[in-house]
Amino acid sequence: MTTRRLTFALATALLAGSTPALAVIGGIASQDVRGARASTLRIETSRGELCSGAAIAPELVLTAAHCLMGGGSVSVVSLDPNFRPRRHAVLAVMPHPSFVPGTTPRTQPGADLAMLRLSAPLPSDIQPVTLGGGLWQGEVVTMAGFGLSVETNKKTARRLRETRLVNAGNYTTQNTVKVAVDPEARGETPGAGACRGDSGGPVLRGEIRSRDLVGIVSWSSGPLNTRERRICGGFTAITPISEHRAWITESAARLLTLGTNQRLAEQPAPSGYSWWPMR
Repeated sequence: MTTRRLTFALATALLAGSTPALAVIGGIASQDVRGARASTLRIETSRGELCSGAAIAPELVLTAAHCLMGGGSVSVVSLDPNFRPRRHAVLAVMPHPSFVPGTTPRTQPGADLAMLRLSAPLPSDIQPVTLGGGLWQGEVVTMAGFGLSVETNKKTARRLRETRLVNAGNYTTQNTVKVAVDPEARGETPGAGACRGDSGGPVLRGEIRSRDLVGIVSWSSGPLNTRERRICGGFTAITPISEHRAWITESAARLLTLGTNQRLAEQPAPSGYSWWPMR
């Protein structure tokens, strides 16, 4: 798909509707203990928000900032080697300072990224990912997440699924994201991709056992050629992390200075939405 054609297809699909990407349409259930299970986490809020995230250190999780804009308490769920859920308390949340709450995917000017500091390290069977380099057009990547495998059925959420996509290039509105599509459907007809439940999920270079994180899922939209109004199964928008490595590194260092017995109210807080201690 050419860049010009991609831009037209995306614009058309976005007019039909886009949504923060919240599970994997057209993917497969994760079964490899050393695969997506070892680095992909489920993020839930007390107000019912469901997202995904990537472990980047034993006490740190990278996710999408829009997942946290509804307020409420936040918790993280990992899967043990038998794929049973374990819940972990969150100590602090740090959205990217450029992210603007209350925007849509088409009007968001900032980076849709946030970092969570856990109250205790994740179990040793969780293997944090490493920060990878930039994505190139035509590269095949693997994404994983929790949530809907059927767009119209909420009961299909909260199961870890994965799929392989191809990076079709950049898409720019107020910000610039990478857009990935099903290798066969190419975003023109219904295919694999992110849906409700995948926001914040990891995008990995190569195979699912890869620990090379290249992006975080941000939003999804339906395919171009469909008569039904869809918000999944077409385009998967990815916030590339290569452009935000400095922020990730600096935020990780700051969050790791927090002690579990410290009074968080005493921590210096930058202005805006860049620092949210969990009470």
